[in-house]
Amino acid sequence: MSDGLLHEVESAEKELEAKFKELESVCEYWSVRILDAFRGAHVAEYSFFSSCGYGYNDEGRSAVEEVYSKVFGTESALVRPQIVSGTHAITLGLKGVLRPGDRVVLATGLPYDTMQTVMGLSGDSFSSLKKYQIHIDVLDLKEEKIDLEGLKDKLKQETKMVYFQRSRGYSDRPSFRVEELKSAIELVHKYSDAVCYVDNCYGEFVEKEEPTFMGADLIAGSLIKNPGGGLAQAGGYLAGRADLVELSAEALTAPGLGSELGATFNQTKLVLQGLYQAPIMVLQAMKSALLFAYVLQKRGYWVSPDPFEKRTDTVQLIGFNNKEEMISFCQAIQHCSPVDSFVTPVPGPMPGYEVDVIMAAGTFVQGATSELSADAPLREPYRAYLQGSLNYFQSKLALLEFLRKIA
Repeated sequence: MSDGLLHEVESAEKELEAKFKELESVCEYWSVRILDAFRGAHVAEYSFFSSCGYGYNDEGRSAVEEVYSKVFGTESALVRPQIVSGTHAITLGLKGVLRPGDRVVLATGLPYDTMQTVMGLSGDSFSSLKKYQIHIDVLDLKEEKIDLEGLKDKLKQETKMVYFQRSRGYSDRPSFRVEELKSAIELVHKYSDAVCYVDNCYGEFVEKEEPTFMGADLIAGSLIKNPGGGLAQAGGYLAGRADLVELSAEALTAPGLGSELGATFNQTKLVLQGLYQAPIMVLQAMKSALLFAYVLQKRGYWVSPDPFEKRTDTVQLIGFNNKEEMISFCQAIQHCSPVDSFVTPVPGPMPGYEVDVIMAAGTFVQGATSELSADAPLREPYRAYLQGSLNYFQSKLALLEFLRKIA
């Protein structure tokens, strides 16, 4: 690696020292809060024992869910390895709570690609919410903000749920900070009885607040993103009001069974240990995102968020001049990964997406965006979505590799 590139990146690190300190403060806050949750739930060595079959009386599963409810400040939580992705977790909340004829307002505009398929806004799945006669009403953003007046107007009609997507998904719009969600949630509760449901993917432990602290009734996310800390092998979670969590559990298992069943398949220890380490993982990911944003912005690339903006998730959006440059970036991420570093990713079809996607993820857990990864849909404008990192220095090396490739 050339001395010039090393100097460029090390100079960026010096400029970011104050921002790195801010991130460490958030990490410390969540480390203490999560430790207190473990202590309050009396997590013990026997909590790591697992169940099989029906999973009746699984003490470890109960400990996990008590810890999660304490961390997020909620009445209840559902944390299960049977949940296959963040999309699956979010869908459980939708299908658990909603009934035919219900209306959902999407307060943050169009959702992520896979959620559009779930809702019936794209694709033609026979299992979409649309096929169940659930009405989806999309509220457009106003100057990239939640349109509070428009939301108030939407609530004049009978509304069962207001849905928020905290992270940007595959879009250029900014992610929504918890304080921004708070204003909308307070408005919903003032003018209706609608359930406020937040897709919390990529946002956990990035700020010192979570949507549930601000009145969200239900949140959902993936264990192979932030809260799994890079150790959880699979799974997802929902947390919130006890009645809503139990309805979601019945969507996962069956009516009448709910949260009482579900074997843990020797995953409990990894789920707990991953949560305990999650603030450290988020710190690594956030420092990585800032470094990429700072260096590439100085190189003339479009980035969002700006390196000095306040952040609410681990996603860093980077704009490229053409698809070849974007593909080269993803390949640099892959080639600096601990797993499958010898593989060169190429664009291809992915379930739930309308266009080809290139994904770079040389990860220990398949598809884990808690680990350094990048993915990009092949459509204009050409944007890559960088997320995760278990090790800041791996991210630094990947950035240097991309700079070397384009030198």
